[in-house]
Amino acid sequence: MLSNLYEQRLRALIKGVPQHIALVVAEKELDSTEAYRKLSTFASWCGEIGIDQVTIYINMLDLGEEINQKLRAKIIQKVRDCLKTTSITADIYSPDGAEPTHRKGQPAMRISIGYGGKKELVDAIRSIALKVKNKELHANDICEDTVSSHLVFKEEPELLIRTGENRLTDFLIWQAVYSELYFTEVNWANFRKMDLLRAIRDYQKRQKRRGI
Repeated sequence: MLSNLYEQRLRALIKGVPQHIALVVAEKELDSTEAYRKLSTFASWCGEIGIDQVTIYINMLDLGEEINQKLRAKIIQKVRDCLKTTSITADIYSPDGAEPTHRKGQPAMRISIGYGGKKELVDAIRSIALKVKNKELHANDICEDTVSSHLVFKEEPELLIRTGENRLTDFLIWQAVYSELYFTEVNWANFRKMDLLRAIRDYQKRQKRRGI
């Protein structure tokens, strides 16, 4: 009862919300079916308060490509299975490929499974280099917009939340350069709607400098 009242109070204090939130969750935190279901629950919370876009990154340890590929396949299947029981749809990305969906509601949701920012930038640079080689693009015409247009995740999140850790990952290293970062020691299993509202409330109190 007290937690519900606190949630209501936090919600009343929030005047406007970021339109795009990114969330980083470690693979080790997804240790149960309920933890996977909470990914769609998180998106539902965001939709309820007016957030248009949600991008989720499942951070994975480097255990070697063969092991990681098998692990990514298991995670993708678990994500798919949990989303089937909800009204939330998501585009799923991994180093093995992309699975875009036909959207059927808000917010727009993307899930990256081990597809970090370094690989995303390398893939973008390769694509640009190939266009230069094929004379589809002149090297002198390459600018920031060129790079941005070749990234998988093109939108810049206003707020990036990381659960259970107080350090960065390499996700969205181009797009999140001006994002507000919010670290919480609350792990994913214990993360509640109240914690999302706290993050948004903290975001609203900050002076947005965009690198200045």
